[in-house]
Amino acid sequence: MSEIKNWRNFRLYVITAADCHPGRELIQVMEQTLIGGADMLQLRNKTGSKREVLEQAKALRELTSKYGVPFIVNDHPDIALEAEADGVHLGQEDMPIAEARQRLGSGKIIGISTQCVEQALAAQAAGADYIGAGPVFPTRTKPDRAAVTTEYIRQAAEAVSIPVVAIGGITPDNAETVLAAGAKRLCAVSAIVGSEDPAAVCLALRKTIAAAGGWQKRLITLNGLAHPTSASRLDELIHLLGQGEKRLVAELDGTVVPRSQWARTLLSEGAKLELVHFVGGG
Repeated sequence: MSEIKNWRNFRLYVITAADCHPGRELIQVMEQTLIGGADMLQLRNKTGSKREVLEQAKALRELTSKYGVPFIVNDHPDIALEAEADGVHLGQEDMPIAEARQRLGSGKIIGISTQCVEQALAAQAAGADYIGAGPVFPTRTKPDRAAVTTEYIRQAAEAVSIPVVAIGGITPDNAETVLAAGAKRLCAVSAIVGSEDPAAVCLALRKTIAAAGGWQKRLITLNGLAHPTSASRLDELIHLLGQGEKRLVAELDGTVVPRSQWARTLLSEGAKLELVHFVGGG
C-alpha cells in the first residue's frame, strides 16, 4: 500500500459517474484515471442504496490506497468512516461542517461545494479543508444549477486560503481558460470517466495544469544531477523525459522499481533516481 502524501498537493480531482460509462466496471474506469494522473478521487452515488455505496467505497479505498491517492466519499460521513476513506464532500444542503467534523474527527478531510464568495468564506470559517467552486460551465451532472463562470473562480482564488477546486463542465478544451482565471486545481467528471480513454484525458489535463504553472515542481536527483520536475509519479517523469519506449531499469532511493509499479510510485522532494538504459544484443 502506497503512503498518502500531503493531500493538499493535489491538482486533478476526479469524481465517479457510473452513468457516463455504461458497460464498463467502476473500478476499471477509475483505475484508468489514477494511471493517467488523477491525485484525488471521490465516490459520488446519489441513487444507490447505502449497502451499494459502502461496497463501492471499500473497493475504491483499496484501489486508491495502492496508488497513494486520497479518497473522498460524497454525502455520507458514516460510510466514509466505515470504508476508512480520507474524508467526505458535502453540499450546501447537507449536514453542517461542525457536525461532520464531530463525526469524522480532526484527521479527516471535509470539502464543501460552493457557488459564490459568501459560501466560500463561510466554508473556510466553519473549518472546511477545501472547497469545490462551480459549476464553472453548464454540465449534465448538475443540469439544474446555473454556471458560476470563471469570474467566481477568480473571486474564490483571491478570497480564501484553503484549496479551491474548479468543477463543472471542465474539459481539456476549456481547462486553460479556467486556469487563467486563477484555478490551481481542476475537477472533471464526464469529460474523464465518460471518455473511451480516461487515462489519456487525465494526462492531457495534467499537462495543461503544469503548463499553466499550477503544478509545483519538486527537486530530485536524477543520475547524480539536480533535476526539477513537475512529475509526481515515476511513470510520468519517464514519459516527460521521452524515455517511455526504452528498456530501462529504475532505481529509486536505492531500490529497483519494477516497470509494473512505475504508475504507483510517487516522487518525493529530494528523491534520488537512477535510470539505466539497456541496449539489446548478444
